[in-house]
Amino acid sequence: MNETAQGSAREQIAALQARMGETIIGQREVIERLVIGLLANGNLLIEGLPGLAKTRAVKAMAKNLEADFSRIQFTPDLLPSDVTGTEVYHQAQGAAEFRFEPGPIFANIVLADEINRAPAKVQAALLEAMEERQVTVSGTTHKMPPLFIVMATQNPIEQEGTYPLPEAQMDRFLMKVEIVYPPVEDEVEVIRLVRGEEQQASSGGGGEKPPVIPQQAVFDARVEIGQIHVADAMDRYMADLVQTTRTPAALSDDLARWIEIGASPRASLALDKCARAHAWLEGRDYVDPADVRAIVHDVFRHRVSLSYEAQGDGIGTDQVIDEIVKLTALP
Repeated sequence: MNETAQGSAREQIAALQARMGETIIGQREVIERLVIGLLANGNLLIEGLPGLAKTRAVKAMAKNLEADFSRIQFTPDLLPSDVTGTEVYHQAQGAAEFRFEPGPIFANIVLADEINRAPAKVQAALLEAMEERQVTVSGTTHKMPPLFIVMATQNPIEQEGTYPLPEAQMDRFLMKVEIVYPPVEDEVEVIRLVRGEEQQASSGGGGEKPPVIPQQAVFDARVEIGQIHVADAMDRYMADLVQTTRTPAALSDDLARWIEIGASPRASLALDKCARAHAWLEGRDYVDPADVRAIVHDVFRHRVSLSYEAQGDGIGTDQVIDEIVKLTALP
């Protein structure tokens, strides 16, 4: 096992989860999904109603990790260069040259707030950086840092003045994480937490903060996750789940009516990455069906397109995925 200056990679990542949990009350599963996205080296789409701590969750991760954090507020008048950066003309001491001024995309953790409020060109510029891990400006390619993750948020109820992401672009996100209303007990804790933070800020206190988790812990964890054993039967199980989304009529007439378009091969790759990361977080060196079932909703949620008939029947994507999991044989 790899060791960092402050302990093993697993201890460090566990500490990161614990610290995020102190800031985000009652969203343990959401925190776990954010950490899985970080460990699996993928980008996340986070969807939830206003005020459900989508931005706060991403900021909590960035605050406790040795990482540069950047937030981009997407608006209809945003330009691609506002995201990627641009060439700027500099003149000094008789010499003139164009220099690249990096945009906010050049950070370790990038929060793309309300991604569906920006027009297609801006979305495409962001998604190119996510996919290629680089941007090209004026013919010159600029690489992203080794630790790079985009966490994009979107609001599911406000559609006026928005530009919904096309299915092909949604497919590039590793997972789509949904945040729901907390139970009333957790909401009481949220009130107390925020009140305490305000009192602490007004008094100028805060105490000594623990050291941030080093980036090396993430890289060490990724090495260990790469060594997680995946049996042939588990590979087949993940492929069968994806295949069910494409040929639903073979298992169920209801699924055939509900599913318009199945998942792409990116879904199989995402299942593998996320299942291994989940197994590692659980302290195991192998993947079992529980790991796949734990993350299958987040992996399929934005990749399975429902028919108008399903929407008319009030059937949601998660209900369809439940049926897929129920009907697909276990290894």
